[in-house]
This record gives sequence, structure tokens and C-alpha cells, in this order.
Amino acid sequence: MKTISTFLFICTITFCNSQILKKQIPDKLVVLTFDDAPASHYSIVAPLLKDYGFGATFFVCEFPPNYKDSTLYMNWRQIKMLDKLGFEVANHTRTHANVTKLTQAQFNEELEYIENKCDSLNILKPTNFAYPGYGLNSKVLDFLDKKRYVFARAGGSRVYDPLIDHPYLIPSWAIDENNKTEIMAALDKAKKGKIIILTFHGIPDMEHPWVNTPPRLFKEYLKYLSDHKFKVISLKDLNNYINTDKAKETIVVDMNKPLKN
Repeated sequence: MKTISTFLFICTITFCNSQILKKQIPDKLVVLTFDDAPASHYSIVAPLLKDYGFGATFFVCEFPPNYKDSTLYMNWRQIKMLDKLGFEVANHTRTHANVTKLTQAQFNEELEYIENKCDSLNILKPTNFAYPGYGLNSKVLDFLDKKRYVFARAGGSRVYDPLIDHPYLIPSWAIDENNKTEIMAALDKAKKGKIIILTFHGIPDMEHPWVNTPPRLFKEYLKYLSDHKFKVISLKDLNNYINTDKAKETIVVDMNKPLKN
């Protein structure tokens, strides 16, 4: 009986896995994401990504008007150009809000502002989300589900395993000018069905120096990814590999895993 039970358990797990994955995750699969809409995403990042033929997701927001210099951020004409160039424009709330402090109505208002701006400019409607400041709880996951978002990116500095990580709790590494060794070690883990998600902020980031990436270092990362034949995609491109509806049905939400950087 024990042998039969073990066999049935293995078969069940295998069946569930085959339902979550549309196709096998290739080794060296990396997702590039960029937060907060600093101006350098348009002037520096996008041209370099196009040169390498890399995909990417830009999580955009509008910081409150008391920030020192609005020219440090992209305007919507520039964000529209990112969409026109083939990059994903995704939702980071209107005001970089701590969504754990919002009611569902307030949460919807924050997201719908970005959605409506995109609609007015014929930018594809955002379907993916990133938690500002990594503020998240199970209530927010329910809000996202009601709005039919597909993926939501968190932190945690660990690999993304689509068979055990919920699509609304996708882990990532945040890059700064001091953690190159950690990031290079992380890239080595992009194998055996595991995906590496990287989060950049400004390149450079004048307003938030603690998440600054110097352009020289950013170019090093891109060259390394290209030279070592990594497949570099947007978060939206993960739809080609993952059945998120099935994943949400079968993967239990685990808020105890590392989710902040």
C-alpha cells in the first residue's frame, strides 16, 4: 500500500506540474524589470536593451509632486515610446503607494490611474504589478485577483520557481552598485526550471542613491548576459511558459517566504 500511495503522490505532483508549465523552462532564463520610471530608463536603458535585443518590463508610477525635480522622471510621451519599442509597461501604482495601507477602492484607484493613462495613449493595458516598497499581504493578493492581474513581483533575493511560487509572489533580486558579486552568483542559479528576476531602479538613480546602478555597471551586466547566451525577457513573456490560472489554483500562498529585499 505504501508503494502505491507513493506512486499516486508522485503522479499527482507530476500532473500538477505539467498543468502549470506550458512548456519546459529553459536554462539561463532571466527577466529584467525596472521600477519607478526615472528618466534614465528612456535615455539610457531602452537604447541599450534594443541594441542587445533584450526584453524588459518597466513598472511605472508618478511620484507625488513634492519630489525635488520632475525632470528626473519619465513623462508619459517617453513611457509611450517604451511601449512602441516593444517593452512591457506595467503597473507600480500612481503614487508608489504602500498598498497594504489601502482599502480595495483606494487600491483600485491607484491602479486604474495608470491603466487609464495607458489607455489614453494607446499603450497596452497593464496586466502585471510590482509592490512599491515590497509592501504586501494576503489582502492585496485578493485585490489583484479581483482585478485579474497576471503576475505580481515582490523581492526576497531568491530564485523564482513557478511550480512552488505563487504568481502574485514572484521573488526578485534588487540591484545596486554594491552587490555585483551577489547578482552574478544569482545568475548561475538560472537552471533546472528556476528563473532569475532582476530589479533595477535608476541607471543612474539620482533621487534614490541606495538603489543606484551606474551605467558602466549596467552595461557590464548586459554584456555578460549576451556573451553567456542568456534568454532575457519581460515578465509578460513568462505567459509563454506558465499557466498562471492553473498555478493560482494549485499553489498555496506562503507569506512566510522571503519577499522583501
